Amino acid sequence: MSRAAFYSAVRKRPFGGALVQSQVDGMETILDAWAALAISDDRRWLAYMLATTYHETAATMQPIRERGGAAYFTRMYDIRGERPRVATELGNTRPGDGALFHGRGYVQLTGRRNYARASDVVQHDLVADPDAAMRPDFATAIMFAGMRDGWFTGKRLADYFSRTKDDPANARRIINGTDKAQLIAGYHRDFLAAFGNG
Repeated sequence: MSRAAFYSAVRKRPFGGALVQSQVDGMETILDAWAALAISDDRRWLAYMLATTYHETAATMQPIRERGGAAYFTRMYDIRGERPRVATELGNTRPGDGALFHGRGYVQLTGRRNYARASDVVQHDLVADPDAAMRPDFATAIMFAGMRDGWFTGKRLADYFSRTKDDPANARRIINGTDKAQLIAGYHRDFLAAFGNG
């Protein structure tokens, strides 16, 4: 794939005519990891991960923190909060885990259990150092493994993109139900078209 042609295409769609260096840097991290890790030869997977990153980061293509403060994270994800069952599912079994293991990265890695799982992927103790999930290289590796293996909802890329399936709208179920599914499917088409035939 010609990266110059790719950037020329994505500058138009989905980025609306302009790219800043930090957006390019984020995409470079993802494209380089895709080439190095060779998790699939199906470019639809890569296009969907770029589309997800575009959506989840509000087009910055840089890892982000989940919105909210300690009180919100405690309410949503902590064993002492309003949803103790969700906290337990996330592995947040200690008071304070909800705020400590709030969403970070490209796909909002959330919960002690997911931080522990991701630690093996990035070869760094994210339980002891959760802010490291903000590193672009770590955020990329976490996204690749999580979307490939179904960490977040049990759904994975191969469930929607295979020899017999091409379903970018329902692929949103990998991350977050069907929230904004058609919108992200459109971004997927833009990124896929930008790959061209090269």
